[in-house]
Amino acid sequence: MRPHTSLALLLLMLTLSGCQGWFSRVSTSSQSPDEQTEEQPQSEITLVDDVAFAFGRDRIDVEGVGLVVGLSGTGGDPEPSIYRTQLLDEMKKREVADPNKLLKSLNTALVLVRGVIRPGMEKGDTFDMEIKVPPGSSATSLRGGFLMQTRLSEVAFAGGSLRRGSLLGLGKGYVLVDPSADSADALRGRVLGGGTSLKKHDVGLVLRPEFQTIAYSAQVGEAANRRFHTYVSGNKEKVANPKTDEFIELSIHPHYKNNVSRYLRVIGSLPLRESATDRIERLDLLQQELETPSKSARAALQLEAIGNEAIPVLVSALNSQFAEVRFYAAEALAYIDDSKTKRDAAAALAEAARQEPAFRVYALTALSSMNDADAYAELTSMLHVPSAETRYGAFRALWAMNSHDALVRADESLKDKFSYHVISSGGPPMIHVTTSFQPEVVVFGNNIRLLTPFVLDAGAEILVRGQKDGSVLVSKISLNQPDQKRMVSSDIDEVIRTIAELGGQYHDVVELLQEASKRGLLSNNCRLEVDAIPKSGRRYTPESQEIAGSTRNSPSLFAGFFEDDRPQESRDAPYVTQPAKEPGLWSRMFDW
Repeated sequence: MRPHTSLALLLLMLTLSGCQGWFSRVSTSSQSPDEQTEEQPQSEITLVDDVAFAFGRDRIDVEGVGLVVGLSGTGGDPEPSIYRTQLLDEMKKREVADPNKLLKSLNTALVLVRGVIRPGMEKGDTFDMEIKVPPGSSATSLRGGFLMQTRLSEVAFAGGSLRRGSLLGLGKGYVLVDPSADSADALRGRVLGGGTSLKKHDVGLVLRPEFQTIAYSAQVGEAANRRFHTYVSGNKEKVANPKTDEFIELSIHPHYKNNVSRYLRVIGSLPLRESATDRIERLDLLQQELETPSKSARAALQLEAIGNEAIPVLVSALNSQFAEVRFYAAEALAYIDDSKTKRDAAAALAEAARQEPAFRVYALTALSSMNDADAYAELTSMLHVPSAETRYGAFRALWAMNSHDALVRADESLKDKFSYHVISSGGPPMIHVTTSFQPEVVVFGNNIRLLTPFVLDAGAEILVRGQKDGSVLVSKISLNQPDQKRMVSSDIDEVIRTIAELGGQYHDVVELLQEASKRGLLSNNCRLEVDAIPKSGRRYTPESQEIAGSTRNSPSLFAGFFEDDRPQESRDAPYVTQPAKEPGLWSRMFDW
């Protein structure tokens, strides 16, 4: 077991005696469309959940102290503190010349850095980082800065004191600050996709104390390997590896790479041993449960764990009169990945994504896992719908399905700046930018223009002027360097590319777009959206009943650091006739 896994496992085991309620088959920690608390199927079959619980399904927070450089006189000398001492020690290890002089510069700022390593992350995977200036600093803004490479470790309280774990990540990159931030919010920002995981985030199963034997460890491993396997370099590999009499290490099956929490719940729903007769009886019982809306989520999960033998039961539920039954059945079929049922499953998931916000995040994630022509067609059709988050959610699902597909492939000429995509969409014009996951601009629609005349800033050094004749002058003015100027059309695509060619970064483009939207300068009533991302935690409320929304994290494909400030109604409403953007949209980037 890796060092950080051992530390986390030890801390977890110390709390076992006080957490027995969490280990019951019906979890009390998550009430979601996937996990209902009503009476469950009364089966005598022992499931993995009965003898073990999932380990590693929580994110790992990593922290460090870093240095932001490239500021325009808005930095400051940090006051004496443990943070300054830690940063000076790090700079000396890296043989930085005269580190105290560098810290005193008004063009640098000491910052606290935090990132999140999510379950199932592999070595080399990237993640966002949040940064902030500590209290007492004389720095006034991080806008335009660059975070130098920072070492990130797990930090936790244990035994009444702060403990720092092993090095888990490194991070660096340009800092994104809300363009409309006031003086306080300008002291915090993000580095999108700037963190790199140095180790795999292990997931697995821990046997409950009364079942910690080699025999049970082997049985659990066999149960997982009967149902799942992966391929490594063309060779078939098991997903479960019993390491000790208490811990079974798991590999993530590719279908669940963006939904690790579901994978662990499916593993927990596997039977340790089950005869053919018992399986037939349980299928009959689960079919009854699946057809009952209040019990369908749990039943679908157990049917998914059964696999191919459960397909007829799940297919029959696709014709249910209840939307939730159709959705849960389709979701399970998507992950079973049977070629004969993909079309029907994709259609039902697309219906759920379009019509029911509570199911949308899970439906889109399931569609992205299918890598199938029918799922691809359904996602492509959603690029044209009015709902902003359905539209962008479908784009991200397509990107997850195949990031090299011509429809969603990023523009190679701008890859060093940000991920840039232009989608020929038949829906209302929309531009989408992100504050998490990766620096990304997605333009939905063609011939979106800036309405001239105007004067707009694109960061501290780039000025964009719209002329009366409809042309646009993009200028870069830097100290001690000759001015650069480009005359282009008012087409937003050409303007964005020109800003990048002159050295502008993602935050410069975002500042231009936000200001243009606020002033109504985007043609064709084009709407600017920030993080229009499907969310978990919503309530499904049909006419006859109410099912609680999810309290667990979103699938990693749509996970973010924070929930959007805007009311959900504004996300699903049809497009308005005038551009609508609230000031300070990004002001609540994080709170720590």
